[in-house]
Amino acid sequence: MRWPIITGALLALAASSQLCHAADPRYPDWPCAQAKVPEISLAAVWAGPPIDDVQNKWKDDPKVSALVTKVAARRTPLEEAEKDVKDFLANSAGDKVMAGKLVFAGLFETLNAERSSVMNGLERVMRKQRDAADKIRSDTINLQNMQSSSSPDQAKVDELSNQLLWETRIFEDRRRVVKYVCEVPTTIDQRLFALGREIQQELE
Repeated sequence: MRWPIITGALLALAASSQLCHAADPRYPDWPCAQAKVPEISLAAVWAGPPIDDVQNKWKDDPKVSALVTKVAARRTPLEEAEKDVKDFLANSAGDKVMAGKLVFAGLFETLNAERSSVMNGLERVMRKQRDAADKIRSDTINLQNMQSSSSPDQAKVDELSNQLLWETRIFEDRRRVVKYVCEVPTTIDQRLFALGREIQQELE
């Protein structure tokens, strides 16, 4: 009998019942407890000079582009990123305000794109989890039926048991990853706000 495997599968399905019911019906594939905000609002993270005139120009400046790539990356500690921004603006040979606007425009575009990519990935995983939950449910029922048979085929029982165990492990691994990745959009929001504030302070 493989009741521990069936119990594990049923626990995974119980978890999936929460995971697979979206909190916001507008976004049925959104798996996070945090509300889905599709894009970062410029007004929420920037109170500096308007950047409408530089939004498509930051990539043309190699120094700005290199700085944006470095400080936007989450692997760069935020304190280091803030210092890099501060030093860059302090050493700007030309128009400091223009340099600050270019850097923020680059950060806004880059981090918004990264955030969208993370959120789209979360929704793809959610769809996979729904399919996986359906498969686990079906295989659990089949295994129970096989085990309840008057003359079960032990080889097939073992095969399906191992398959169900593997499916459940994958499901649980994904669930743990989703829980972690759900924090990433907020982390990106906070990073953009902090770097935007640093730029604004240097321009004051």
